[in-house]
Amino acid sequence: MLPTRILIATTFGVALLLSSAARSASAAETPLEVAVARGAHLFAAATFGGNGHTCESCHLDGGKAPGKLGDSKLPSLLNAAAIYPRFTRGAGQVVTLESQVQSCIKGGLAGAPPELGSPDLVAITAYLGSIAKGQQVNIGGAPK
Repeated sequence: MLPTRILIATTFGVALLLSSAARSASAAETPLEVAVARGAHLFAAATFGGNGHTCESCHLDGGKAPGKLGDSKLPSLLNAAAIYPRFTRGAGQVVTLESQVQSCIKGGLAGAPPELGSPDLVAITAYLGSIAKGQQVNIGGAPK
């Protein structure tokens, strides 16, 4: 028979391991949370093979603050997911959020944009949706 101290320590250790495992299981990320985290990482770090800039080079503070492209001021992206699709004069057509992200990557970053439906484009738009949480849906509205 084990001495009482060792038995208590062993029991406590097992309880601690079980408690730790339960915490890990409850803290597991959902597929959406994984996509949002991946999108945030891509937004901050991916150059898409372009000019060395990232989305965050122009859209500051993860897109949550106004930004700048050359001499042009850019609005924040806080409500981007809430205002697309929208008509844009530059494109002369209705543009989706996904196609706008592709356009920014191709134009602003001189990169190769991810394909529609690709995990990277889904992740970036999921991230943009996450920062728009709580924004009023205003399809066709103006950026903030």
